[in-house]
Amino acid sequence: MADRDLEELQARDAAHVMGTYGRQPIGFVRGEGTALFDTQGRAHLDFLSGLAVTSLGHAHPEVADAIAAQARTLVHTSNLYLTVPMLDLAERLARVTEWPDARTFLCNSGAEANEAAIKLARRWGKQRSDDKIRVVTLEGSFHGRTLATLEATGQPAKHTPFAPLAGYVDTVPHDDAEALTAAVTDRTCAVLLEVIQGEGGVRPVPPDVLAAARRACDEHSALLIVDEVQTGVGRTGHWFAFQGTEVVPDVITVAKALGNGVPIGACIARGTAAAALGRGDHATTFGGNPLVCAAAVRVLDIIERDGLVTAAAEKGERVREGIAKLVADGLATGVRGAGLLLAVTLPDRVAAEVETACRERFLIVNAVAPDAIRLAPPLTVDGDEIDLALAVLRDALTSVRADNAHEERSEDE
Repeated sequence: MADRDLEELQARDAAHVMGTYGRQPIGFVRGEGTALFDTQGRAHLDFLSGLAVTSLGHAHPEVADAIAAQARTLVHTSNLYLTVPMLDLAERLARVTEWPDARTFLCNSGAEANEAAIKLARRWGKQRSDDKIRVVTLEGSFHGRTLATLEATGQPAKHTPFAPLAGYVDTVPHDDAEALTAAVTDRTCAVLLEVIQGEGGVRPVPPDVLAAARRACDEHSALLIVDEVQTGVGRTGHWFAFQGTEVVPDVITVAKALGNGVPIGACIARGTAAAALGRGDHATTFGGNPLVCAAAVRVLDIIERDGLVTAAAEKGERVREGIAKLVADGLATGVRGAGLLLAVTLPDRVAAEVETACRERFLIVNAVAPDAIRLAPPLTVDGDEIDLALAVLRDALTSVRADNAHEERSEDE
């Protein structure tokens, strides 16, 4: 039976929205907790959270109430004036980073947070030497789609349509500490990396590379910037992924889950880096407005009150145990990531087919690499939902393997 409502949405999208996205053949009209409801009213189990955004689930009533109350009180003043929600959020971010001297620039997205961090590092560098402007990043990284963050993204295929770029980035393998050390020089103002590469396949950066980055930055008076846009706000079982390592950065960037779906980003710096940007060096009209800050403060309140950082680690172990059974049965090859940001690695490059098979079974996951499926459920997910998702994933993997085996037999005949 045709879904006329979906067809109407698709026609409107094709007519008036730029074609920059590869849409899935589905439209959602409502969400509640871990469920998304499509145009036919069918519930889908959301194990992607809008790309690690809705960590408290959809339409969380307390966040909705905070947004509604603030919308009726004060939405916007610009950054020419002080507002209480903005100050509340900045103070809370200093607390959860465990940086008492933290100072924050608030913006609207992860890309903007990384733009701010890059500008901060350039300002830092030029205060020391006019040619101290280069940034070292890692292959496979993803830092945004603006021109500066695109160049910092270690995925050359994304660069090609927009070349030539500015040429200020030196990119090294994600797992080569010696290459990173060699790339950092006195002209380097920052090393920018993710502790776990989210769009790079939920791929952890090795500890020796993180340590080499910190050491090289210290030796050459550069800043270590950790992109926590996907890993931050409790998802990995720590408030921020760097807190699960031996390395402390100078700057982190945050977005996604900070507003549980309300667009917000933050560039947070400590120590002397916190003073690198001065009056007029950077700005944003909408960043840090009272509406999004009120939402973000409530998000942090709920995560802290309900112990969801610890819960992410515990629930992540339950997911890992289920994946281990898939591996034992030959349906998967392993799991990587931390907390509730995980990737199921597959024996073949069939992730897109598995994603489709899961969607057909009302489970939302993501083919983050040709041979890997990303799982990023809300931190509020319960045990029954985890077990259901794993059962659906098993069925999808089994179906894809059977279909491919049938095709191979047909080709041989």
